[in-house]
Amino acid sequence: MLNFQNHTLELANGVQMPIIGFGTWQIPLNEHFTSSVQTAIQIGYRHFDTAQIYNNAQLLGEAIRDSGVPRSEFFISTKLWTSHRSYECAMEGFEQILEQLQMDYVDLLLIHWPASQGEAVVWQAQNYGAWRALETIYAQKRARAIGLANFLPHHLVPLLARASVAPMVNQLESHPGYTQFRAAGFSLANRIPVQNWSPLGRGTLLRHPIMTAIAEGHGVTPAQVALRWSLQHGLCPIPKATELRHQQENLRIWHFELTPEEMKILDTMPQTAFSGLHPDTVTF
Repeated sequence: MLNFQNHTLELANGVQMPIIGFGTWQIPLNEHFTSSVQTAIQIGYRHFDTAQIYNNAQLLGEAIRDSGVPRSEFFISTKLWTSHRSYECAMEGFEQILEQLQMDYVDLLLIHWPASQGEAVVWQAQNYGAWRALETIYAQKRARAIGLANFLPHHLVPLLARASVAPMVNQLESHPGYTQFRAAGFSLANRIPVQNWSPLGRGTLLRHPIMTAIAEGHGVTPAQVALRWSLQHGLCPIPKATELRHQQENLRIWHFELTPEEMKILDTMPQTAFSGLHPDTVTF
């Protein structure tokens, strides 16, 4: 359950995860990245989400070390890329992640995308092989929690049947205009909290007339409406913001509540701002 008072979610193993994360996907890999992360830390962000494929782990690790804030106060989430799907490759990939971050552990380690191509017995075995590696890493206490990203129900079911440790998080694209209620609901029904990536629809939602109208009624921004929608559905959003003003807005979503009527309007919006990345059709 989301703890609005403490702004945290308790995972299945008791680890406290900050509800609002800071997404680092597609932030330019230069001094702008460092300054964005440093500013975010200064105003209170402690949950940072990265991935192997983002190629920013070294810069993120440096910014965290230079902040002067103890490592123990941060919640660092990262994801193994699709090139590391077997047990051995996943173990090797995790070593690379720690080396780049220059950290002894991460707070949350995820499989970035499910294998889903070809014969079911093959891709299910690939997913389980990578998951066994995450279970080993978790047992070694080098990841405080482990989970998945972009796993739909038909990917989750065979994994849950074989897993010794149940996934503690599932990251899914979800936002008004692309809710993925079935996938998110299945995860939540199996006591797997959902973090929603691209909660602002890659910026498209910020200009949508429905979003702007609801935002004006509350005296907030469309981004705050989208993030509040996430909270009221029990999701943990991971917005990206490089400007101080936007970073601050994304943290200020606790003082208002969307009405049932507004939630219904947002829930039933036509498809909008879908990334185009579907777990069963992506080619990576």
